[in-house]
Amino acid sequence: MRKIEHIGIAVKDLDVSNALFEKLFGAPAYKAEVVESEGVTTSFFMNGPNKIELLAATNPDSPIAKFIEKKGEGIHHIAFDVEDIVSEIARLQQEGFVVLNETPKKGADNKLVAFLHPKSTNGVLIELCQEFH
Repeated sequence: MRKIEHIGIAVKDLDVSNALFEKLFGAPAYKAEVVESEGVTTSFFMNGPNKIELLAATNPDSPIAKFIEKKGEGIHHIAFDVEDIVSEIARLQQEGFVVLNETPKKGADNKLVAFLHPKSTNGVLIELCQEFH
């Protein structure tokens, strides 16, 4: 893991939250994207070298909708940039972490992604991200 790639925040209303974070950072989101496979619409903000991803559910069965129903709005995950996601998944499994998707899938922002189960990471959903070529 080379660095924190972004912090994901679950929100109920993306338009309302985009306006809030635009005021907070003094700049608009630089990218918005729908990830059909996850049932989310996302927007990305930069704050210095740091990236924040807002995630809103596109349907009531999506993981984000279920997260908000259970825990409310707030930090959903921390994503880490990795050079080789396949070897990092293997390394983390050998270390005893539970990987939710052993085969990386296409995520937002041109990334291949995989997630570690929060039960194996002190309650924090961890996302691994590799730039998709």
